[in-house]
Amino acid sequence: MTDETPGPAVRVVAAVLVRDGRYLLGRRPVVKRHGGLWEFPGGKLDPGESMLDAARRELVEELALEVTGIGEFLMRVADGRSGFVIEFVEVHAEGEAVALEHEALGWFEPEAMSRLDLAPADAAFARHLREASRAEAGGRR
Repeated sequence: MTDETPGPAVRVVAAVLVRDGRYLLGRRPVVKRHGGLWEFPGGKLDPGESMLDAARRELVEELALEVTGIGEFLMRVADGRSGFVIEFVEVHAEGEAVALEHEALGWFEPEAMSRLDLAPADAAFARHLREASRAEAGGRR
């Protein structure tokens, strides 16, 4: 008999970087979990690490970006039965993103994200962004 009770959740910061209404996404390397799928950049929080510290560490490692601050917490999504909990948070950064770990990078408007193959948690957040964008556009009519 095996115990399938998941252990404690592994927190993952997903950096939501936005410039001119477009969001930065990276395509995961094919050799990693969710390989070839697009995601918001980020990674696991180390024990005792703050969201800001994790974003700073991950974005310099993955994108050569200097994080200048954290904004609003936007959404939390459990990644299936993996034990990962993805926490989407606004991140402010300086510099130009360089694909140090991703196969590709791109800046996408919320509607354009619907045409991408996104990792499951990122797809849920992208739907949230599209709905918010549509609601905002409807309010301006």
